[in-house]
Amino acid sequence: MSLLDPILDLFRGKAVTIPPMDGALRPNTALDDGEVAAAALAPDNLAVVRGLAIYSSHREIRQLGPNHAVLETCPADVSAIAVAEDGTLAVGLDDGSLKLGGEMIEGFNCVTALTFHDGKLYVTNGSDHFRPGEWVSDLMHRNVAGSLWEVDVSTGQRRKLAGGLGFANGVAVDVASNRLIVSESWRHRLSSVPLTGGGATEVLARLPAYPGRIAPAPDGFVLALFAPLNRLVEFVLQEPQYRADMMREIDSRYWIAPTLSPPDSFLEPLQNGGVRSMGVHKPWSPTRSYGLVATLDRNLQPVTSFHSRANGRFHGVTSAITFNGAILAASKGGNHIIRLNAGAGDE
Repeated sequence: MSLLDPILDLFRGKAVTIPPMDGALRPNTALDDGEVAAAALAPDNLAVVRGLAIYSSHREIRQLGPNHAVLETCPADVSAIAVAEDGTLAVGLDDGSLKLGGEMIEGFNCVTALTFHDGKLYVTNGSDHFRPGEWVSDLMHRNVAGSLWEVDVSTGQRRKLAGGLGFANGVAVDVASNRLIVSESWRHRLSSVPLTGGGATEVLARLPAYPGRIAPAPDGFVLALFAPLNRLVEFVLQEPQYRADMMREIDSRYWIAPTLSPPDSFLEPLQNGGVRSMGVHKPWSPTRSYGLVATLDRNLQPVTSFHSRANGRFHGVTSAITFNGAILAASKGGNHIIRLNAGAGDE
């Protein structure tokens, strides 16, 4: 961007473009066509404990099974879960606290994702200014205040590996390359951080949606993308005065911003002719919510994808993992956990 661009924009206007969903990310209905593993209230984090899949639902951690047995009830909404090889459970909460086994680790504000590796717990702190549940406010303020941390499991001591991240929202270990892969939601990209620290390097850019949690898979990784990029939202993000007025005067539920679920109120933006035609919600219509899971190869390039389009049911996918030869995806906005055939998405 040139220093003259703000002045030239007064005469030439602003071009708002977003990356297309194309190639391996070509739209399909594979997420809506997947098998329903469970109906659950706002399922968020997914993990595996001793061969059993678990998930978070608001303040509860539940087992994925016929009875959805409650394994733990927390004092605040669960924002992140990770399980070590020995069964040690790490839980991040929406109030900023982090529980590691029976100990509390202090100093975090917005724990969004966790992963264990070689006696260390790696933590993404989404923002220094807002809690996990306030992610829309963090985006509307154009913050770039996320960070990645290493916590020694035996001592509880923590070390900052990278800062200045655009809402760090997922982390996975790339053992072969001795690095960490971090989702930067507000920069629409994945970044690489050495296990020893030293800052983030872009490895997958120009994603057409906001990336969330990332997990290892047999042939690479599986990535949840929780909301689509939208031209109107991107335009609003370029208008500081409008955003300030909108945040001051309008309920946050009706901001021109990404969401995890389709609109259910006449007060929502993006309605009528732009979204529905003859009373039918078109799959290609502009939307602030979407369902998207992508598989990546070992070089972090998209291979397949699973979609729930504008008119679909399973939006707001915040977590996806591999389990028993399939992919489990948590549709927080659609109140379901979906089981996907790893080879069913479009290539």
